[in-house]
Amino acid sequence: MRFLRDYAHSPVAVFGLVLLVLVIFMALSAGFFFPKNPLGLAGRPLQWPLSNPAFLFGTDHTGRDIAAQIFHGARVSLVIGLIATAIAILIGILIGALSGYYGGVLDDVLMRITEAFQILPNFLLLLVFVAVFGSEFQTVTVAIGVVSWPPVARLTRAEFLSLRNREFVQAGRTLGMSDARLIFREILPNALPSVVVYSSVILAIAILLESALAFLNLSDPNIPSWGNLIGGGRNVLRVEWYISAIPGVAILLTVLAVSLVGQGLNDALNPRLQKQ
Repeated sequence: MRFLRDYAHSPVAVFGLVLLVLVIFMALSAGFFFPKNPLGLAGRPLQWPLSNPAFLFGTDHTGRDIAAQIFHGARVSLVIGLIATAIAILIGILIGALSGYYGGVLDDVLMRITEAFQILPNFLLLLVFVAVFGSEFQTVTVAIGVVSWPPVARLTRAEFLSLRNREFVQAGRTLGMSDARLIFREILPNALPSVVVYSSVILAIAILLESALAFLNLSDPNIPSWGNLIGGGRNVLRVEWYISAIPGVAILLTVLAVSLVGQGLNDALNPRLQKQ
């Protein structure tokens, strides 16, 4: 396929895909390699990595296996990132499509709502949601998605503004197609490539937002989150720095992988590159 060939043309994108596949493998195999509760006590606290063959990455300040938390934390990060990204894309596409297709007063109202969500940085708005609705896993996931949709709405609106007067749309109107069919069956498929590429940015940001909340003890403490692990190690950071460094590297590599995959998708879906 042309898409796969264009994607494989970038070694950086292939490297990002390999990293992402590794993270997905960790998430899927967490229950196989570490079937016990990753938050349960496993051994003596503060064992350094490789000092005990039973604990590859050592133990944290409470005696929990860091490797188990890393594997299970990959599952948590991907689930939160994917669900939050899906929520943001759905909200953003709906608002951006209606705004860009109809224009006029509806466009002004929806864009003012979008700007209202962009007045505060994502993280500050997320803190408000967590303070009001709680810090459970489901609440945090939905809240991240709710604060992440404005860029998607603006991107979708821009695509619709450039496509709504094209010949194929005019032909659809002439044939008597409904607005809903024109929006979701004719225009949206042509606007999706840009949204798909940007979804990688939302996914990376969602992982970082959840980790930041967990680091501040504002996320669900009952899940093996990488951010919770980093936050738990900050009290012993000067002597047992590995507790925070290992999940920090995991977050870094995951975000890097998602970003590189997004860059590869952008290159593969770029019409100018496909013509070459």
